[in-house]
Amino acid sequence: MSHTDISGLVRDFLLWLDKEPRSYAAAIEAWRTSCPRLTVWEDAMEQGLATCHRDAEGTLRVAVTQEGRRLLHQRR
Repeated sequence: MSHTDISGLVRDFLLWLDKEPRSYAAAIEAWRTSCPRLTVWEDAMEQGLATCHRDAEGTLRVAVTQEGRRLLHQRR
């Protein structure tokens, strides 16, 4: 999937994820919202820019995908 434009908040979310490994718990705590108009987390996942996976210890992690990194580096 090719993305040409991402919202500023989705970009901020991806930059935050890309700085260091993040657990799902930390990501949801930092980026949780009850506002139906603020869909940063969902937008990043639906667009294939972020993903969840379990690490070797079984901890659920959130990370930027290759497509998400490509977009970030393209816009820097």
